[in-house]
Amino acid sequence: MVLLSVKAGLRACEIARLTWPMVLDATGGLSDHIQLEDQAAKKRSGRAIPLSPDLVRVLGRLRRRAQGSFVIVSERGDGLRSSSVVNWFRALYADIGLSGCSSHSGRRTFITRAARLVHRVGGSIRDVQELAGHSSLTHTQRYIEGSTSAKRRLVALL
Repeated sequence: MVLLSVKAGLRACEIARLTWPMVLDATGGLSDHIQLEDQAAKKRSGRAIPLSPDLVRVLGRLRRRAQGSFVIVSERGDGLRSSSVVNWFRALYADIGLSGCSSHSGRRTFITRAARLVHRVGGSIRDVQELAGHSSLTHTQRYIEGSTSAKRRLVALL
């Protein structure tokens, strides 16, 4: 769940609703992207999200032992509710001593990191917006954290 949040930018509800058909190709093998369907996304903001190598590796392991249609399952083997994903993240962060973190923290990290790196691949903030599934750039901008050290390096270049 952490990798789905940090490496794919998924919301808690999207993690809970993610099914194997959304990550498999036509031959039943692992796809190179998540095809998040509208019914699984907030405000029906379905989208294609390329899979990072870390996520490919973990999803491959999960697939070998998968028994149902959901990628992330409860101990009983069925799908999770969004609130269960939120609670799992809350407990995880509390256990490792991180305060102020939530199920959305990984998503914020994903969006911030993508915004900082998108210029390296010839992309724009619009690409980050589409990966996040936001309807407006303004909403995407609210997620992006500033960096004091980056501002210093930028001013030094001027």
